[in-house]
Amino acid sequence: MAKRAVASCMCLLALAVASPAPKEARAGTTKWGYVDKKWGYVDKTGDMIVEPQFTDAKPFFEGLAAVAKDGEWGFVDKKWGYIDKTGDMIIQPQFSDARSFSDALASVELGDKWGYIDKAGKMVIGPRFDDARSFSEGLGAVKSGRKWGYIDKAGKMVIGPRFDKAWSFIEGLASVKVGGKWGYIDRTGKLAIEAQFDWTSVFSEGLAFVVLRRKSGYIDKAGKMVIEPRFDDAGSFSEGLAAVRSGRKWGYIDKTGEVIIEPQFTRVFWFSDALAPVEVRGKWGYIDKAGKMVIEPRFPSAGSFHDGLALVAGKASRSGLRRVTTDWGYIDNTGKVVIELRFEEAWYFSEGLAGVAIVVE
Repeated sequence: MAKRAVASCMCLLALAVASPAPKEARAGTTKWGYVDKKWGYVDKTGDMIVEPQFTDAKPFFEGLAAVAKDGEWGFVDKKWGYIDKTGDMIIQPQFSDARSFSDALASVELGDKWGYIDKAGKMVIGPRFDDARSFSEGLGAVKSGRKWGYIDKAGKMVIGPRFDKAWSFIEGLASVKVGGKWGYIDRTGKLAIEAQFDWTSVFSEGLAFVVLRRKSGYIDKAGKMVIEPRFDDAGSFSEGLAAVRSGRKWGYIDKTGEVIIEPQFTRVFWFSDALAPVEVRGKWGYIDKAGKMVIEPRFPSAGSFHDGLALVAGKASRSGLRRVTTDWGYIDNTGKVVIELRFEEAWYFSEGLAGVAIVVE
């Protein structure tokens, strides 16, 4: 499980826009050197709904997906725009980078500054920020110079830039870094939970994992430590359980801190659709909430279920010092391959479609 990885795309959105908690992203590792591949989108039957034609692509959110086309110098200066679910280009490729829509706005990079567009492609908040996260709960975290603050959807700075780091608001609170420590602010900018932690995650199901003196525990929204820091690593709660690491192995606890599934796995992801992907001796399978292996470990890599399907890899090899996973496809909750393992790279399903990449010969 990736440690402290900030997902660019989440379960979905709550984790995607802000979470430092472990989260899978796009699947597939490109081989050394340039591999010419094109991205399209498949539906849950495996039919190619949007033909592979894009240099890069991201999942659908709020009916639109960010896609990239080669620029003047090819993929080096690719430009991003947005398509709808039929593949029509709704917002022409023009941005250096682009993030998913949230709260009807998307943060985009134009030149070296970030602003926000609406779904018609109109720049409603001009590009004047050094970075900009997706809107969540009506506010967007933005970076001005070396500090982070928050704006409203009119572009007004409602919480001044005074934080060293800042994540999006989730469940009414946002994780911020001040003076080398992490805490939480409310929507007025007031420090609701004192900055005292070495690391924090966003809140999920009423709890957030925090790191104190190299150990992970969980706090509630009042800042009370409800599960004492005793784990070597941890993830956010999902469907009532959270992944925790003791020593080199991962297991799962409930909201009282009781170990429900003993630490025994090399890597894990969160529960979704009552199943969680786990790695055993280099292969991934899926367990239920009792810890029973319901889909036997046979995949070189695997992700959590989204929209009823999970992304899995069919092949792993080495390219130099890197591990390369290819032949991606999708399984249902019985472990049956429902979309052939044939893609070079792939995203999880979101809003009924998944981005997939094929190698262009």
